[in-house]
Order: sequence, then structure tokens, then C-alpha cells
Amino acid sequence: MTRITPLTENSVYEKGFTLVEMAMVLAIVALLLTGLVPTISSQLEQRKISETKSKLSEIQQALIGFALINGRLPCPAQSSIATGAAYAGIEATKDNTCACVTAGGGVASADASRVACTATSVTGVLPWATLGISETDGWNHRFTYRVTTRFADEIAEGTTDCSPAITAPSASSFALCSPGVPDILVAAGGTTISADVPAVFISHGINGAGAFDSRGVQLAVSSNSDEIENSDNDGEFVSHEFTTGYDDLLGWISPSILFSKMVSAGKLP
Repeated sequence: MTRITPLTENSVYEKGFTLVEMAMVLAIVALLLTGLVPTISSQLEQRKISETKSKLSEIQQALIGFALINGRLPCPAQSSIATGAAYAGIEATKDNTCACVTAGGGVASADASRVACTATSVTGVLPWATLGISETDGWNHRFTYRVTTRFADEIAEGTTDCSPAITAPSASSFALCSPGVPDILVAAGGTTISADVPAVFISHGINGAGAFDSRGVQLAVSSNSDEIENSDNDGEFVSHEFTTGYDDLLGWISPSILFSKMVSAGKLP
């Protein structure tokens, strides 16, 4: 006959944890996870920052390569065209210059949907499809792109905006004396880092303020004065380390580097 041993308090304790012990274990696990989440989040953001910096370097090389092949820099692509739609990521050109709304309000393009800029600010998004590079930064936002008109005109135009005037190069739309427009500053209204650059390209960082997404929709513009400079389509841009309210990442084409590459390739003078 089988003997049944009655359960005692000690035998119950030996078979598992008490509710109090389980609660303590869960509390410890929760504390450990709470400490790990900021670390993991920080690592992910750092990875996106590194990825975006790498893309900025890739963009610079792609723009220089485009200039060496075509004798000019590309025009911007229209910001508001959704990915996959007609003209998305394609530089917007008309005849021998960028397709912009003219000073009189007219459209300097055979197709209004391709207009990417205004007569006073040749700013849109980077023409990623034309260049054959990534569309977005590490946070899935498009890169803002500003180019000086003279550096994006077709070679056939035959003028350089140099003073005093010179004979236009035959293999480049700009000359060694052609002035750029954008200036890169250390802060809004601050010291100039690089003056008269031919082109600048911008990642609007973690917060994406002022950037366009792949739907062609612009995110709300920042209230930070330095980030506003990178979204207001004027000729000044700001680049510095991350601070409270500022997380933009910039790249630009230095005139001296571009001219040197063009001379070495036989495109200039």
C-alpha cells in the first residue's frame, strides 16, 4: 500500500520561491532593465550619428565626382515629391540652369512639378537618385541641399560671374574665380567657418526639425536659432557640436578642394 507523506511548511518552501522572493527578483530585474535602456538607446543614436557622418562624406565625394564628369554640380531635387513618384530624387533642371520659380513668380521649368527652388535660394533636397546614393540620413530624413547657381549651370551658358570678366572655361560651368554663395558659421550671427562655398548639404539630426521625409512632408521647424539658420533657405548655415536644441550635421564642398579636383582632371582653368 502506497504511503502518502503529508506536506509540511518546509517541503513547500523547498519546491519554489515564495511570493515575496518572486517580487524581489522582479524588482531587481526591473532595476537592471531601467539602467540598460538609456545605454542601449544611447548606443543606437550614436550608431545613427556615425552612419549619417559616413553618408555626408559619401555625398561630398559623389558631388565632386558629378562635377568632374559633368563640369558642374547638380541642381536640387524637389523636396515635396514622395519616394517612388515621378522625378523623386532627380535634379530639377530647365534648359541650362536649375528649375526655379523666377523673381516675377513664373516657373522656369517645362514641368511645374519639378520646380525645386526659388530665384533667390537654390535649395531643395539632395538629388539622391541622380547621384546614385542614399536618400535619407540615419533617422530616415532627406538631406537638405543648397547649391550656388553658377556652379550648377550648364557649360553652354558661357559666363562665369567673375569680376573682372574672363573667358568662360570650355569644360566647366564655373571658373577659378567664380564666387559661391552659402557661408558656414559657428553660430547664428557668429564667426564664419567657411565662406562662399559652392554647395552645402544638411542632415537635420535626431529631432529632424525642418527636414523632409520620404513622403515629401516637412517636419516642424525648430525654435533653436542655429537650427533655424539651416532651415530658412537663406545664404547662411550653422555647424557646431551638439548642444541643447541643436543636433544638425553638415557637410559642404570647399571651393579650394573642388577647384583643385577640377584642375587635376583638366576641367579648369
